[in-house]
Amino acid sequence: MSIIKNKSDFDIVLSARSEKRFTAKDYIYALITDFMEFHGDRYYGDDKAIIGGIGYLLDMPLTVIGIEKGKTIEERILHNFGSAHPEGYRKALRLMKQAEKFNRPVLCFVDTAGAYCGVDAEERGQGRAIAVNLAEMSDLKVPIISIVIGEGGSGGALALCHSDRIWMMEDAYFSVVSPESCANILWKDPKKADVAASALCLTANKLSDMGLIDKICKKKRLKELLSALREEYKQLMSLSSKELIKARYERFRKVGY
Repeated sequence: MSIIKNKSDFDIVLSARSEKRFTAKDYIYALITDFMEFHGDRYYGDDKAIIGGIGYLLDMPLTVIGIEKGKTIEERILHNFGSAHPEGYRKALRLMKQAEKFNRPVLCFVDTAGAYCGVDAEERGQGRAIAVNLAEMSDLKVPIISIVIGEGGSGGALALCHSDRIWMMEDAYFSVVSPESCANILWKDPKKADVAASALCLTANKLSDMGLIDKICKKKRLKELLSALREEYKQLMSLSSKELIKARYERFRKVGY
């Protein structure tokens, strides 16, 4: 039985924000062996909201990238509560292009309320960094799987989700806007966030029914997740780069039809 069967959509949103759930680091160190973290975007600096590097998924080398929130208040401040600056997205793209060079698949763990929207981020090209990621990921010649492990908010999440497969944890959400912001825009009342959450169709079950995500993952079943990832990469790696890019293009062309 699903643990979310009797939860409302907004309950799932609140669950996705819990400080008790697994973060990107938890998944990386549980699933990836010999992980070596890389730093910096080679333009400005290092963004601790996004961690990434190389390691092994069972016997398969891959590049792994995660949006990290942290758990304690000190960790969350260090990682800017999972809201990345443009240098974070540029770091992610640098690692993806490196993966392409060495023919390594890419795995992304997504958990963010959205990209950081401060003045300094805008001055350093936040919108452009996200847009460039989307454009480059559309033509990346190696497989990309993205897993929404908690919050999947707005362009900050989408910047790591232009992938061959998008999976979600069963108690995560993926949305263009937070329920509170949506309620404030539509009704000038953030207290209607529960109504907005239902209207946004942001849960894994609803998004799966609409064909926007490819798999719903069960909480804390890491062996099942590890096996499923290895099998999915095996199938994707059997495609030529042209076949892979064509299938990725057709996948996103079907959205909304």
